[in-house]
Amino acid sequence: MQSLIQLASCGGSAGWSRRLLLRKAREKWNHFFMGDHFEKGQHALLNEGEENEMELFGYRTQGCRKTLCLAGSIFSFGILPLVFYWRPAWHVWANCVPCSLQEADVVLLRTTDEFHTYSWKKVMWIYLSSLNSTFGVTPDHPLITDEEDIINRVIRKPDLKVRCIKVQKIRYVWNNLEGQFQKIGSLEDWLSSAKIHLKFGSGLTREEQEIRRLICGPNTIDVEITPIWKLLIKEVLNPFYIFQLFSVCLWFSEDYKEYAFAIIIMSIMSIALTVYDLREQSVKLHHLVESHNSITVSVCGRRAGVQELESRFLVPGDLLILTGNKVQMPCDAILIDGSCVVDEGMLTGESIPVTKTPLPKMESSMPWKTQSEADYKRHVLFCGTEVIQAKGACSGTVRAVVLQTGFNTAKGDLVRSILYPKPMNFKLYRDAIRFLLCLVGTATIGMIYTLCVYVLSGEPPEEVVKKALDVITIAVPPALPAALTTGIIYAQKRLKKRGIFCISPQRINVCGQLNLVCFDKTGTLTRDGLDLWGAVPCDRSGFQEVHSFVSGRSLPWGPLCAAMASCHSLILLDGTIQGDPLDLKMFEATTWEMAVSGDDFHIKGVPAHAMVVKPCKTASQVPVEGIAILHLFPFSSALQRMTVIVQEMGGDRLAFMKGAPERVASFCQPETVPTSFVSELQIYTTQGFRVIALAYKKLEMDHHTTAFTRDKVESDLIFLGLLILENRLKEETKPVLEELISARIRTVMITGDNLQTAITVARKSGMVSESQQVILIEANEITGSSSASISWKLIEEKSIAYSNQDNYINIKEEVSDHGREGSYHFALSGKSFQVLSQHFSSLLPKILINGTIFARMSPGQKSSLVEEFQKLDYFVGMCGDGANDCGALKMAHVGISLSEQEASVASPFTSKTPNIECVPHLIKEGRAALVTSFCMFKYMALYSMIQYVGVLLLYWETNSLSNYQFLFQDLAITTLIGVTMNLNGAYPKLVPFRPAGRLISPPLLLSVILNILLSLAMHIVGFILVQRQPWYSMEMHSACTVQNESISKLTISPTAPEKIGSNGAFTSFENTTIWFLGTINCIIVALIFSKGKPFRQPIYKNYIFVLVLVIQLGVCLFILFADIPELYRRLDLLCTPLLWRVYIIIMLSSNFIVSLVVEEAIIENRALWTTFKRCFGYQSKSQYRIWQRALADDPSWPPLNQTSYSDMPECGRGVSYSNPVFESNEEQL
Repeated sequence: MQSLIQLASCGGSAGWSRRLLLRKAREKWNHFFMGDHFEKGQHALLNEGEENEMELFGYRTQGCRKTLCLAGSIFSFGILPLVFYWRPAWHVWANCVPCSLQEADVVLLRTTDEFHTYSWKKVMWIYLSSLNSTFGVTPDHPLITDEEDIINRVIRKPDLKVRCIKVQKIRYVWNNLEGQFQKIGSLEDWLSSAKIHLKFGSGLTREEQEIRRLICGPNTIDVEITPIWKLLIKEVLNPFYIFQLFSVCLWFSEDYKEYAFAIIIMSIMSIALTVYDLREQSVKLHHLVESHNSITVSVCGRRAGVQELESRFLVPGDLLILTGNKVQMPCDAILIDGSCVVDEGMLTGESIPVTKTPLPKMESSMPWKTQSEADYKRHVLFCGTEVIQAKGACSGTVRAVVLQTGFNTAKGDLVRSILYPKPMNFKLYRDAIRFLLCLVGTATIGMIYTLCVYVLSGEPPEEVVKKALDVITIAVPPALPAALTTGIIYAQKRLKKRGIFCISPQRINVCGQLNLVCFDKTGTLTRDGLDLWGAVPCDRSGFQEVHSFVSGRSLPWGPLCAAMASCHSLILLDGTIQGDPLDLKMFEATTWEMAVSGDDFHIKGVPAHAMVVKPCKTASQVPVEGIAILHLFPFSSALQRMTVIVQEMGGDRLAFMKGAPERVASFCQPETVPTSFVSELQIYTTQGFRVIALAYKKLEMDHHTTAFTRDKVESDLIFLGLLILENRLKEETKPVLEELISARIRTVMITGDNLQTAITVARKSGMVSESQQVILIEANEITGSSSASISWKLIEEKSIAYSNQDNYINIKEEVSDHGREGSYHFALSGKSFQVLSQHFSSLLPKILINGTIFARMSPGQKSSLVEEFQKLDYFVGMCGDGANDCGALKMAHVGISLSEQEASVASPFTSKTPNIECVPHLIKEGRAALVTSFCMFKYMALYSMIQYVGVLLLYWETNSLSNYQFLFQDLAITTLIGVTMNLNGAYPKLVPFRPAGRLISPPLLLSVILNILLSLAMHIVGFILVQRQPWYSMEMHSACTVQNESISKLTISPTAPEKIGSNGAFTSFENTTIWFLGTINCIIVALIFSKGKPFRQPIYKNYIFVLVLVIQLGVCLFILFADIPELYRRLDLLCTPLLWRVYIIIMLSSNFIVSLVVEEAIIENRALWTTFKRCFGYQSKSQYRIWQRALADDPSWPPLNQTSYSDMPECGRGVSYSNPVFESNEEQL
């Protein structure tokens, strides 16, 4: 199933750096809106520095204020509570007074991002007195007095109660010592590994469990199925539906029943579909997590021993006993004894078994997460993952300490990101609000005009009020949001047909603005599978002849063969070998077999049930029976290596290392690394091969494996040689990258692989063309007395230079003039990127402008890089296979996952086709959807203004359009156009420019204004001319040659049955003229605004829309020229002479021609707008454009064969740049 877990889109959240920049703005906000009455203790930060950081304000409910608000709610007929529902902060400000957080019974929360979203929560109490029946709890109980534990710091003494709030499913408790709200439900971060082993290694007592259970809450990820009535109320209370309700009530009062019913039906359908969709999501999400809450686990208590327990009763600190295989983890836990093989597909997107090792007991006071150089996650079993295999150590049991429970866990965090997605902040949507406010402003002017006209005419007050309110429903079309949504729905359906699934439809419009796309390499640009091409053994004399695996020959016995057979994390599950594809290929090449030792297996130092690899029966000249894998130091992206301790049966105890060649060589004895190491590595990496190095050493037999630390094992190794793996480009990669580059969309590679391999793949794929040069940037950390440094070297293919970095690249001395003009790309490693971010922040934006290849990047660095690009005002897309790219996929404006696993959770888009062809398709559909949105905005604006102008002209004569005339325009014309206008598909070719990203861009504004003026002029001309016709008479009811009695009869309007004036209710020549001009003009405007090329398919390919326009125009012309008395009577029209009808056609034709010429010759003329910009000296305000212009004028850029230091004045932190994510001042043409 396309799991609901994939609803965790969203986008990417802003980093801590951006929050710091927003801090001053927040302080001004507080000063302006809340005054200076917030003293110390009344305001605090919740989750400081985290993704979900919020501000807290303390308030105390005041009785008299609450009473006044209750009275206001009654006397306002429920309008005041509705306003409070829309504005939660107003509810708190009206009912409460500010106070310290310690005294508060209500807290007001505000997000620290650019949205400043408000919410409020009641402060609740947890009473420990409820535990008296279980065991006697007193203020001086030893468990309560120990204040080292946060659990005990939050208990208020002597009344034994705890203050707490619940925000987004997470419980926060009041810390009495520190005076702040703190997250509860996880072990404290300051705990050292020794403390964890000592304090929790024997489990908790029953009393400790009960107290923690009460304060931390149950270990459940509870997603209740939202009742339909709640969803219904929430949807109905949307301001848009409230406005529709107002409109419908007004129409019923005017007897305009037909359109009112039509709007009611459309609204009911829209609400029903939304509620159904939300309910389905709620049910799916509930079913997805409910199994988590009903797992039975074994828990070891300090005194009670091992007992079976439901997982919902688990608390942080509990000691879990893991037995058996295929166990679902109900919480996050730290492994303290034994080892586990875990399937983390739910979190990473790759169902590759991951080996977890126990947390070592180190005599250090450092927090356990930071005590080792490796990633602490290798010791953590995450909630929602599956323990495939649990292996006990000497004690025979696998033990883990519960780290986090409930929504604090990895799975809980994932579900919370689905329940509370980050809101979108795309300028189009903010412009839409401004657009609606402009329409409201226009409606206000019309209301004032209406009041003046009707009051001076002596009309009854109720009639004046109705007519004035009518203007609002005319100027602000109630069908606008529905019309805009249809375009997104159609685009979503088209994407689904191409196998691209979208769970954040609003992001489709953002796709239309992408101008930079980042790609992961392995599995994204290149094929998933790696083929073992060959091995390059070495000895003291250097590298030997390449052993090719293509011929099918097995590798001769030796340390290299032993390393390939045993240095991996493969496991045997149900008779099948499973694990990392690279490990699998390497092991298969040896033709060895894998087995698990039985209980009768007795070899000194080798435990029972150890993994044993044996040569196959056909293998000859192998002096060992097999190799037992005793201990594994698993691979991690941060360390770029893995190590195993093995025992040869009847032989030596050895350690084997496998990893990135640069890293492995650094752990080897220098004399064992061949002098030609750099050049040999260069030979293969320049051809795009993936290269892995192997090394080994002998270990002492008299030590137990647990006595060996990783540092001790990974030293003084003997270099064994290189493994060469082939990772070919996918067939679709090069054409797609060429298409993007030709469309002026920047392409960037972010990979964890070797830098030279990445450069080669970039060249082969066309990301870097043959004529372009690559400049290597190397940055070094501060070492001893020398400050951080950065050097620049040009890569060339023949000569070779050595570098002590993670890069072994050919260097050339000079760059051609052509290169100085911008035909160059920067390449750098993750380590260099980290140094640049910390010590050369002023250089970072300059480098990013031309930075194309980023290698050896960790998942965290990938996210940081995406955010840095966003700060430069790029609209960033990220395409990855979902494994190490989750953070970057979430951070990017548009994340596209190629993983079919359930865990491409961070990405709003998922492609079923595992190649990058989906990227241009998505950009094309995004551009088409964006243009469609603009078309609809323009059309709805014109439609409302056409009606608005016509009605206000008729109001001058105290006349108006009749109900059936309104109905024809609203339902038969506009509604049908709104539904079919959006059906245009995306244009098949990507053009080298983007559509405008804003509604208030000059071409769009000019288009709307000019068309409004043209319509206004046409209506005024028609209104005045009809009154000057010789046949015009106030008393005449028909000007046709043949008088028809049925037409000449007065038709009394159902809207105002009592009104019979000289004009005979609505029937007048002005009314007839204005209605025909307005109705046919609505069709003309739809034709003019329905854009085709270059972003959408030509209009003639939208067959349904063209058919609708033809039928509508045909019907209008039929009504205009057909003298059918009954039809005229129904529509409250008067018959006019044929010549006047021709005049109406001439006016409409003139309007059409002028509008078309203006639209094509001015609005859509890119060359003209470019000339205007050049004449007026306009330059894009986007940060990346500003930097591009600055660098183009700098003859010293890029610096070559130079080294700069961080203590030099030009390399410091003098330049800062930041712009909120999702915003861009890019030129809108």
